[in-house]
Amino acid sequence: MTADRFHRALASLRGLAVGDALGSQFFVPAHYPSLKRRELPPAPWSWTDDTEMACSVLAVLAEHGRIDQDALARSFAEHHDFDRGYGPAVNRMLRLVREGGDWRELAAALFKGQGSWGNGAAMRIAPLGAWYADDPEQATHQAEISAYTTHQHREAVAGAMAVAAAAAIAASPSGVTGPEALLDGVIALVPRSAVQQGLRRARDMLDYADTSTVAAVLGCGRRTSAHDTVPFALWAAARHLDSFEEAFWTTARAGGDVDTTSAIAGGVVAASERGAPPTAWLESTEALPGWLPAASR
Repeated sequence: MTADRFHRALASLRGLAVGDALGSQFFVPAHYPSLKRRELPPAPWSWTDDTEMACSVLAVLAEHGRIDQDALARSFAEHHDFDRGYGPAVNRMLRLVREGGDWRELAAALFKGQGSWGNGAAMRIAPLGAWYADDPEQATHQAEISAYTTHQHREAVAGAMAVAAAAAIAASPSGVTGPEALLDGVIALVPRSAVQQGLRRARDMLDYADTSTVAAVLGCGRRTSAHDTVPFALWAAARHLDSFEEAFWTTARAGGDVDTTSAIAGGVVAASERGAPPTAWLESTEALPGWLPAASR
């Protein structure tokens, strides 16, 4: 593990956690008017399964220097907190893994053998992309490996690859020249899929200022599928690579699966130093868990 890789991945994880925790506050009806006025809800903000699983990704990278599927599945299961908002299928799967089940068989059997095409593999993966900032192709490869531990449908895997590629490009020492360059780079690294088609539409809509229109076309996670989530989240991130705040408000204003879209956008934007969350937002967000490597907390 190099210090630079760990630092970049940790920065992305913190941005992911802020997006997740703050985004989750806007599932509370009382806070809807605050969203329109860009008013922050009362602190502290607690994160959800998005952050909990992302912490396992970073912990495995820190220990192994790459994704070890068995170690990742084991970490997911050991740190699984039922109250963090996991979907029912993953809740059951992680419980069975804890009880000795084989993650390969369990993940493959989900949804009548098709595997899950949900956004769970994508929501947790931005820190891995930041880890591989010097090698976006390797980022997509490792993201693919990581996805299979819980999500084996082609679209879920493509979604994870796309987010990892975006974070790797955003964190690249050479820098990103603009939103077009980011999405073009991601599209080139993602296999043909509905996710890739959505990213092409997102690329064509970069000049749209009406978030509602973009969300209506791309989706914003209301169906919790990867192809209904990732293109919009990366559209928002690409448009606001220099401002975590703008990336968050743009993402959250669309509604839908706000904690997940905001976690993805936040993790990608924060992978670059210029996209770090405001200090006050970091301080309002629940601390990262104590089981992470000491340097992460």
